[in-house]
Amino acid sequence: MNEKNPDARSSARERLQAQREKERSRDRRGRQLKAAGAVAAVLVVAGGIALWVVSAQDDDGSAKTVAVPKGTEGGDKPVVPVGDGNAPSTLVVWEDFRCPACAQFENGFRDTVRELEDAGRLKTEYHLVTIIDANMNGKGSVTAGNAALCAQDAGKFRDYHDVLYRNQPPETQDRFADKKYLIQLAKKVDGLVTDRFTQCVEKGTYDGFVEKSNDAFAGSGFRGTPTILLNGKNLAEVDGGRVTPDKFKKMVEDTGQGKNPGRGASPT
Repeated sequence: MNEKNPDARSSARERLQAQREKERSRDRRGRQLKAAGAVAAVLVVAGGIALWVVSAQDDDGSAKTVAVPKGTEGGDKPVVPVGDGNAPSTLVVWEDFRCPACAQFENGFRDTVRELEDAGRLKTEYHLVTIIDANMNGKGSVTAGNAALCAQDAGKFRDYHDVLYRNQPPETQDRFADKKYLIQLAKKVDGLVTDRFTQCVEKGTYDGFVEKSNDAFAGSGFRGTPTILLNGKNLAEVDGGRVTPDKFKKMVEDTGQGKNPGRGASPT
């Protein structure tokens, strides 16, 4: 009968396709439920660790979860905010803990940036990058980034971030890949070294967050670290890249004229 009726054959194919689509949808829902169960398990196992998770894709297309530290922002461009969100100026920093030029900026501008954050004039958004790991081989960029995010969970990101840059090893030495060394440096921050922090560093709890941040950098169009934007302006393009801390402070103050400052950086 089908040979005599092309419409019947077409209808049969359509029913078969519809059935297959239903089966695929059912399989997708099953995978989503399994993923949700995995997320719940992570939260139960994590206990007191304040984190949430976002969906991501493995290279083979399978679902995985990425842990996100307390007080950070996930999404397509993972970020660690420092300072009050109502501050009139925003500093965006893409940086790599193994990058010598990043240490040069941080160690040269730190006092000015922290003063403006504490005064509620400036909010800083840190994006972690791992290009030195790729260019020089190693794991220190990821491992140090994870440790800094473990400090973020403890409310001490800013202090530990600054300790890492003050103690940055030479670019060719991947000492930040040594987790014991990272924990040793954490002793320079009062109250940071706890069992929770140590386990977070050793397990690489936030490695995925760091890697996702680096993926965002790779797709950003920026070419190197540090990339520093003040209120959307790339400082490398201001005054031929010769911005001093005093000039930086004036730019922030000029932007904030007539505007109420935020409450300042949260105490640690």
